[in-house]
Amino acid sequence: MDRKEFLKRGFTTLGALSVASFFTYCKSETIDPVSTEILSSTGSTNGSSASNCSLTNSETEGPYPIKNPSSLVINDITGDRKGIPMVVNISIRNKNTGCGAIENAFVDIWHCDADGNYSEYGSYTSVHWLRGRQTTDKDGLASFKTIFPGWYSGRAVHIHVHVYNSSGKSLLVTQIAFPAAICDTVYTTATDFYKKGKADTTNERDNVFGDGYSNELGTISGSIKEGFTLTHTIVVNA
Repeated sequence: MDRKEFLKRGFTTLGALSVASFFTYCKSETIDPVSTEILSSTGSTNGSSASNCSLTNSETEGPYPIKNPSSLVINDITGDRKGIPMVVNISIRNKNTGCGAIENAFVDIWHCDADGNYSEYGSYTSVHWLRGRQTTDKDGLASFKTIFPGWYSGRAVHIHVHVYNSSGKSLLVTQIAFPAAICDTVYTTATDFYKKGKADTTNERDNVFGDGYSNELGTISGSIKEGFTLTHTIVVNA
């Protein structure tokens, strides 16, 4: 029932209930405003035009790269991991054509779960969650369904990305950084999933992003209740 209809009917149907009881009832029906609040943060605009077209930073694959990415051609990489749902939209652009879209590029992504663990390594060698490959469409876009990543000590929150051309030649290995304010809100609100509190390393103090991450910061919008969307453009030489 919408709020206007509820208020219209309320006083005629409550009968013997007191006015105080009525307002107590209304309060109990209120959804937590924190969980439904729309959070947003604008990241890098690199790659948006020919005049704003710098190569995205090259970064390490890290200690947990995908072992066999061609076997993980999947859109939904969540697996059995629990967390706030997140859609990741990555656009691949070619610096050599004034940041024109690259069709049929392979885009691999991987990241840790809510507890900071990676599949394919350590205690999870036989599983492959939060890893996958997609091929870009005519607009250079590759999309994934996943969860908001957790964090592990010594690193800022991030997603790894490896881009290949249609022939399988490596074009760039990079990482996507996350805005601190949204991360802090997620980790201190959605504590059913994220149990470690705020990340212990900021982007500025991170050993990967510490030398500059302006071209690697994702744009994020959404809510803890409904989930988030991350959008990011990566510029390569192709």
